[in-house]
Amino acid sequence: MFWTFANYILEWVICLGMLLVVPRRRNPTSAVAWLLVVFLLPHLGLVLYLMIGENWLPRRRTKRIARLLHEGQSIRRRFRGHPSMVRPHLSPELTSAVTLAERLGFLPILGGNDVELMTETDQVIDRLIDDIEGARHHVHLLFYIFAADATGRRVADALARAVERGVHCRVLVDSVGSARMVKRLAPEMLGRGIEVHEALPVGLFRRRASRFDLRNHRKLAVIDGRIGYTGSQNIVDASYGHKDLAWHDIMARITGPVVLELQAVFLSDWYHETDELLDSDEIFPEPTTTGSVAIQTLPSGPAYPTENYQRMVVAALHGARRHVIITTPYFVPDEPFLQAMQVAVLRGVPVELIVPERYDQIVVGAASRSYYDDLLEHGVRVHLYQSGLLHSKTMTIDGEVAFLGTSNFDIRSFALNFELNLVLYDAEVAGRLAAEQRRYIADSLPLERDAWNRRRWSHKVFQNVARLFSPLL
Repeated sequence: MFWTFANYILEWVICLGMLLVVPRRRNPTSAVAWLLVVFLLPHLGLVLYLMIGENWLPRRRTKRIARLLHEGQSIRRRFRGHPSMVRPHLSPELTSAVTLAERLGFLPILGGNDVELMTETDQVIDRLIDDIEGARHHVHLLFYIFAADATGRRVADALARAVERGVHCRVLVDSVGSARMVKRLAPEMLGRGIEVHEALPVGLFRRRASRFDLRNHRKLAVIDGRIGYTGSQNIVDASYGHKDLAWHDIMARITGPVVLELQAVFLSDWYHETDELLDSDEIFPEPTTTGSVAIQTLPSGPAYPTENYQRMVVAALHGARRHVIITTPYFVPDEPFLQAMQVAVLRGVPVELIVPERYDQIVVGAASRSYYDDLLEHGVRVHLYQSGLLHSKTMTIDGEVAFLGTSNFDIRSFALNFELNLVLYDAEVAGRLAAEQRRYIADSLPLERDAWNRRRWSHKVFQNVARLFSPLL
C-alpha cells in the first residue's frame, strides 16, 4: 500500500515538474506532445525526455563553434573581393530570398558554377570514384550512411588507391547512421591510411557523447577543393534496408566557386570532431568560374539560432507565383510549413507533393499520411510514388528556383538534424530538376480525396495517434 501511494505521489511530482520544464524555449506543438508522453507514462516519459527532450549539444562542441567562427574569419577574408567570387544580378523577387538565406545560413550567394544532376545510384558512385581516381591533393567525404556493403567497399578501395598516390583522404560518418561501417569497414580503411572519424558519437559511457537522435544527416564530397557533391544519396547500395524497395535519389555534382562553401561545411564538421582546423592554399584553392549557375549553400542544424531551412522554404512558398513541386520521403510538417502550402493554393498557385506510397518506417509513415486530409482539403495535389522509396528532397518554385539537398520536409530535419541544402537560382537547372520531378509524377498514382476518405477506420486512428507524436519523430 505504501509503495503504491509513493509511486502515485512520484508520478504527480513528475507531471507537475515537467509542466514547468517542458514549455520553456519550445514551440507549443512540441511541448504538448512531450507532456502527453509524460502524463501517459510518467516514469518512461521522464527518462525519454532526459535522453532526447532537450535540444542540447556537448559543451565541447558549443565551445568549438565559437572558436571556429572566430578563426574562420581569415578564410572568408582570403576570398573577399576575388574576381571569380561573383555575386550575380537577380530579379528583385529573388534578391529578397537571397538576403534571407544569407542571414539564415551566413554564406553568400555565388555565381559562376556548373551543376550536373544525377538520379541513378550507380551513376553517382561511378562518377564519384572517377573523381577520386583523379584527385591530386585531398578527398573529403561526409555521409550520414557509409555502408560496409559492395558500394561502400568500392568507394573505400578508391580512397585507398588515392592514399597510395599521396592524396589525403578524410572521411566523416555519422555515428548512428554508419554504425556498422564504423565497426566493420572503418578499421580496414584506417589500416590503409584513410582518416576516418565519427560525427556526433554516442554511448552511455562516452564523456563526449551526443544525443543519439541529434544526427549529422549531411551527404557531401569535396575533391581537391574544385569538385563537390551533395544531395540525398548515401554511400550504400540502392536496395539497402529492403531488397524489394529500391531508393531513388538526386545528387548534384558541382564545380565553381561554391565548392569552397561546401568545403567550409565539411571542414567545420571535421574540426568539431577532430580539433583540426584545415586552412591552406591546397584546401582552399583559387576559385574558378566554370558555368553560369548562381548557388547559395544553406547548412542547418541545432548549432544555428533559428530553424533556418524551415524559414527559407516557408518564405519561398509564400513568394511562389506560378507553380510549386515538392518531393520528400518523409512529410511531417510543422504548422507554418503546412499553412504556407495551403495558402499558396488559396492564392491560385498549384502545389504538388510527391511522396512514396510505401514507407520504410511505420510510425513516421502513419504520421505523414495523417496530413493528407489537410492537403487534399485545400487543393494540394498529392502523388504516391510507386517505383520504390522516393528519397530525393527537392522543391522547385515557378521554374526559376530549385531547392536540393539532404533535408526532408519534416520537423526532425528542420529542427534536430545537421543538414545541407542548396538553393539554385537558375531557370535551366530548375527546369532539369522539375523534369525529374515530373518523371516521378509519371511513376505515381494521384491520391483522390474520396478514395482516401474510404480507408479503414483502424488506419485513421493509427495515423491520428501517430500525428500527435509528430513533433517527436
